Amino acid sequence: MAEDTRPRLYSIRGGAAEEPLWREALGERLRELRRDSGETLAETAGRAGVSPQYLSEVERGRKEPSSEMIAALAGALGTTLGGLTEQVSRELRRPRGPAPRAGVPMLSAA
Repeated sequence: MAEDTRPRLYSIRGGAAEEPLWREALGERLRELRRDSGETLAETAGRAGVSPQYLSEVERGRKEPSSEMIAALAGALGTTLGGLTEQVSRELRRPRGPAPRAGVPMLSAA
């Protein structure tokens, strides 16, 4: 089975694992939807009415898009705002293991 190479979506604050930021989970889900449909940034961005550079920033969790922008991106990817919100919410509710401490390598359970 292939190793999961997706970035870990938790933030480390005060040495404890915390939930990922909404914009990070949203960006990852948008990128997954776009890639699953075989589209380029330019194609999806064009239908949503944004620049490819802006969409790239959103996908990387660097921008906090407005609800109108999220709805436009959802529509461009063939889903609804509600459907996208449910998908991101599921990711945010997913149990996470402890965060690695600085200087301590994570050990695999394999």
